Amino acid sequence: MTTPLVSMSSPTDAQRVTELLGRRPKGDFDVVLRSANGDPRVVRNAPLLHDGTPMPTRYWLVDPSDVIVVSRLEAAGGVDQAGAEVDAAALAATHDAYAAERDAHIPTSHTGPRPSGGVAGTRRGVKCLHAHYANWLAGNDDPVGKWVADRISSGNPNTTAAPGMK
Repeated sequence: MTTPLVSMSSPTDAQRVTELLGRRPKGDFDVVLRSANGDPRVVRNAPLLHDGTPMPTRYWLVDPSDVIVVSRLEAAGGVDQAGAEVDAAALAATHDAYAAERDAHIPTSHTGPRPSGGVAGTRRGVKCLHAHYANWLAGNDDPVGKWVADRISSGNPNTTAAPGMK
């Protein structure tokens, strides 16, 4: 039996997310945030891909504009800077909450490998600003996601080395 492409999402969303990613999603997802034009901005992934592979990243940033801006922030040293500036206890709580929310959606009958870690599969610290920002945009308490949002909205020259970043 073949698993449907995106049983949690509409065929229109499945097609659009495929276009935005440049590839067909390998697991189920649903759109949790849209851009002003209606395009998917953040998706929530199922914890397991169709083939049973663990998917540690629950919230995924799919809007190309967001991806570019956050990539520039990462390229300017944002991962290390966020790790140094964000409260470690608050970050640990974020990883724990993220893992618990994701793991609650793994079928009880599942006996294979499971996703591990918190945001983007990280057990501690900061690995991926995109995943934290997506988590924060989805409405979850994420101090790194907020840190990213603050840098994006302020155009902070200490973290936005790439020209044209807003």
